[in-house]
Amino acid sequence: MNVDVNRREADSEHKEPLRSHAPLLDAYLKYFERGGPAFTIPGHKQKAHKLDAGLGAVVDRDIPLYGGLDEIKLTHGTLKRAEQMAAEYWRADYARFSTGGSTHANQAIILALGQPGQKVAVSRTAHRSVLSALVLAGLEPIWMTPEIDPVTGFPIGIGLREIQRALKENPIAILLTEPGYLGTMSELGPIVAAAHAQSIPVVIDAAWGGHFGINNKFPRNCLQLGADVLVTSIHKALPGYSASALLLAQGKYIDLARVEQSFETTHTTSPAGAPLASIDGVRALLSLRGKELLENLLQNVDDFKARIQSHFQLPIFLYASDFPAGRFDPTKIVLRANQLGASGVDIENELVRFGIRVEMADRDTMVFLATIADTSDDFALLADRLIPILQKLQKEPRPSATALSWSVVPQVGTTMRNAYFAQTEMVAADKATGRISADLIAPYPPGVAVIAPGEVLTEQIVVGLAAAQAAGVRIAYATDTSLATYRVIL
Repeated sequence: MNVDVNRREADSEHKEPLRSHAPLLDAYLKYFERGGPAFTIPGHKQKAHKLDAGLGAVVDRDIPLYGGLDEIKLTHGTLKRAEQMAAEYWRADYARFSTGGSTHANQAIILALGQPGQKVAVSRTAHRSVLSALVLAGLEPIWMTPEIDPVTGFPIGIGLREIQRALKENPIAILLTEPGYLGTMSELGPIVAAAHAQSIPVVIDAAWGGHFGINNKFPRNCLQLGADVLVTSIHKALPGYSASALLLAQGKYIDLARVEQSFETTHTTSPAGAPLASIDGVRALLSLRGKELLENLLQNVDDFKARIQSHFQLPIFLYASDFPAGRFDPTKIVLRANQLGASGVDIENELVRFGIRVEMADRDTMVFLATIADTSDDFALLADRLIPILQKLQKEPRPSATALSWSVVPQVGTTMRNAYFAQTEMVAADKATGRISADLIAPYPPGVAVIAPGEVLTEQIVVGLAAAQAAGVRIAYATDTSLATYRVIL
């Protein structure tokens, strides 16, 4: 099946431009069409190329919301109209567009949940932004550990039993990350039902799941499964501008007025026009052609996996059939390097020599991010480069192992907020075991905390982080990124 030929034919059937269905995108394009001098911010005035060609290439397509996509006083209500269209498309009561990524949207919703000192049940696979938001809000986490697939060693979501355990501690909300970084999901229906039985909202960081719920070959999105909040990145699984994100909410268990207040409190007062226009444009694209584009993507991914797999005996990818129905993103390309006896970091380094970048690589795992923007030619080129690399690096397979990010059970020494504001000191790595960390430290990607502020540095953590770094994994957010020393509280 030549997917790209089909795509070109489909394009010819959609001659009406997206801008006619996307008011922010239309406003962005009209700004450049009408021209004229602007005596407002931004200071480059779309004329930086006259000062320097390189600088102009970067900034001259940038316009603001205020005095760009709309009048300074937001006379036309363009943003409001576009957000209402998004709420209608995703069948939510409330929608806001963010230029600060899912990080900002997570912070906004968490600040709106309750009062300092109250508890929230949080998946330990949560992104750093969720943990940072807990510090800002003064909320205390009830950590929930994911179930681990015995075959692959990968996390497969939070089990209902873990949810029920957390609910006994009377949290004001449940915060989950769905899908996880490797494409797996919890069984959300029973989780939402259990939470709602106690009038507790379920908030989902769905940064990697913005394409769910559109094509019936994909999992349903979390709002369709009854959740109260969906946060997603428009620039990850969807073709939006970097740092563009969408916050959607239902008002039954969530105070939407407080969400609005929190959103404005944490967002920039000078939002860039391009990310906002891209969110609107992506929404229009999905509403008009999403099902077809996702069908093409799924076919490309299936063909790619089949071509690579045909050269190897052991299964080297994750598939939707490996998990219960609706609990894996079928377009997620997760390579199990351990099945080849190879290092994912070594494979990544070989690909980089050909100018090919991947989303994530550690010793046992690689993630290739595929989206509706990829073509069959892109997949063919990747396969052409990848197959000989895998054949060259293949050795005896290794048993599946659970990465440090998914296996640490935290030992809390004090609250994250206390640790954040505490006096600290740096201690040598060989003296750090047993001390309380002042830093959040995570292999990146995926950016999932191995240690959070206020938690005890165990031997497993200190040794495991050093081993991950030695294997070529980037260690993020530590004060001393060499890990020779650790920042701990006094």
